[in-house]
Amino acid sequence: MKVSDEELVETGMDAPGRGRILLLACGALAHEVLALKRINGWNHLDLHCLPAILHNTPDKIPAAVEAAVEARRDAYGQVFVLYADCGTGGLLQAKCAELGIEMLEGPHCYSFFEGNADFAARDEMTAFYLTDFLVKQFDAFVTKPLGLDRHPELRDMYFGNYEKLVYQAQVDDPALTEKARRHAESLGLAFERRFTGYGDLEVALKDL
Repeated sequence: MKVSDEELVETGMDAPGRGRILLLACGALAHEVLALKRINGWNHLDLHCLPAILHNTPDKIPAAVEAAVEARRDAYGQVFVLYADCGTGGLLQAKCAELGIEMLEGPHCYSFFEGNADFAARDEMTAFYLTDFLVKQFDAFVTKPLGLDRHPELRDMYFGNYEKLVYQAQVDDPALTEKARRHAESLGLAFERRFTGYGDLEVALKDL
């Protein structure tokens, strides 16, 4: 099943019902969540994704989550938000508390993919991170928003204080690894690959 990373996605073997759980997720997690559902047979979990491009305007995430929750929660026994803080400065957590729903722990996806405890222990201030999604969508989420396609001379202004690009791989795909390596070269950064798998995302879904 091919899923666009920026479209709304709803899946489930059965119709929504009080015994089912709605996963309200960032579109950047669509492929990973669908893979975990398939691998583990979690057919009681339905997925609805908001556009991944919301990350470019994180102040809009809480309101978008609230609207999606209010539109769908009556059809489900539970709603779980598959966002970390994601640059909202605590506003998303406050909104989820107001709505009476739970969300993923952690500051962002780089942290929960690696494992929040392990990520915090590294304390890497000079690393630029990519996930599988961002390796695939590098131009849409990095090159074009930063204007590097039009003004490549801005590269060192944006990335001059970084030392390496860390590719956090969710799947073992040599083609993606090579693509990530090329992205590191384009930014003038050293390259490091870490196979994280699904990290705390999988842990959180197992708890459901």
